Amino acid sequence: MTPRTPIWKAIATSVRRDIAEGVYQQGDKLPTEAVLAARFGVNRHTVRQALGALADEGIVHARRGAGVFVTTPPTDYPIGRRVRFHQNLTAAGRTPAKKVLLLETRVAHASEAAALQLESGAKVHVYEGLSLMENRPIALFRSVFPAARFPDLLTHLGADPSVTAGLARSGVDDYTRASTRVNAKLATATQALHLRIAEHAPILRTISVNAAADGCPIEVGRTWFAGDVVTLTLSDV
Repeated sequence: MTPRTPIWKAIATSVRRDIAEGVYQQGDKLPTEAVLAARFGVNRHTVRQALGALADEGIVHARRGAGVFVTTPPTDYPIGRRVRFHQNLTAAGRTPAKKVLLLETRVAHASEAAALQLESGAKVHVYEGLSLMENRPIALFRSVFPAARFPDLLTHLGADPSVTAGLARSGVDDYTRASTRVNAKLATATQALHLRIAEHAPILRTISVNAAADGCPIEVGRTWFAGDVVTLTLSDV
């Protein structure tokens, strides 16, 4: 008599086939254990065993509190003098996009005023948003600009979320990265919600200052990258 294939192996084979055929693609979240258990007519423990086997093969990975996802190889994201979000991801064969979360003008915080060489009480434009890759959030960012130098910048960003395009329309055709600091953090509840990761999951934060051709700082930004999606690399460009 031919031995019966364990149910969990059969489930793993079925899910593996679905992934190979494109039913679930890189970065996609799989159905919940409860949904899979109902689909295959088994208990959740059996589904968990099947998903564990797929995780051991590197096909899927679990994010605590978020679910099980089809593994996506981390995308290299260069940090250099001329960092451009769309160019970086396009060069890596990815499809980039941005989602605007906030556009506002307010008084600069002390650290922002210092970075932008502004007087206390000076106004700044603030642009907060999500950077997306294949419609999946990979980073949450906040960019701050001197309002006096770029009075119409928020209007430009409202029409086109590209910072490079907005600055070009404001008279800055080129700018370079003056400084970058990188450190590891744990995601807050709101960051986790935006990035679709678990609260307290590891993230990478960059704090950067960009300068125009005249050397004057024009942008101070903070970006929080999902740690399992992006690998930050150093570049001389």
